[in-house]
Amino acid sequence: MSAFAAIVARDLRLALRQGMDSVMVVMFFVIAVVLFPFGVGPEPNMLARIAAGVIWVAALLASMLSLERLFQTDYEDGSLELFYLSPLGLEVTVLAKVTAHWITTGLPLIVAAPVLTVLMNLPADGFWILIVALSLGTPTLSLIGAIGAALVLGSRRGGVLLSLLVLPLFIPVLIFGVSAVDAATQGLPFKAQLLIMGGFFLGALALTPFAAAAGIRQSIE
Repeated sequence: MSAFAAIVARDLRLALRQGMDSVMVVMFFVIAVVLFPFGVGPEPNMLARIAAGVIWVAALLASMLSLERLFQTDYEDGSLELFYLSPLGLEVTVLAKVTAHWITTGLPLIVAAPVLTVLMNLPADGFWILIVALSLGTPTLSLIGAIGAALVLGSRRGGVLLSLLVLPLFIPVLIFGVSAVDAATQGLPFKAQLLIMGGFFLGALALTPFAAAAGIRQSIE
């Protein structure tokens, strides 16, 4: 656990020194949501109907902005090879780096979401469900994205390839995240959707570190 915490702290320090990456993610999220009222009009009922989908799609796309660099910087400077040779295990390293990635990208998106719910006229019944759904969904997106980031290490135009790899895997999280919020705003049961999203998170937490570690090993070897 001390080694895990040390890797997380290291990545957080690096992210702090390169603070613009996290700021760009949040700014993209905010700007993407703000553009929709200009496109579809300011009619409150229309905005309320599409609010959950717009916020979720913007969060999904924003979380992808920094995925390519999840392992790329360490791969280029040789740090990833040291992690590979260390007795810690690549799986723990992957999990630590994904944790740091979520803290610097997913968590700021959750913090920014309440302001955007007001802009999009999201009904009050769906506010807390949106926060809970994002809290379950954004770490799942980071975990799944780690697999794609590991597979595109060293490849040209890795960002485009990464998008093609992970976007189809993001769709179930998007569907159930939006469905939970829509159900809450309509007074329908939403517990099942949140339980399914929790299952996605636990499944990704159990499987993706091993899949991403295998992709890193292939890139290094």
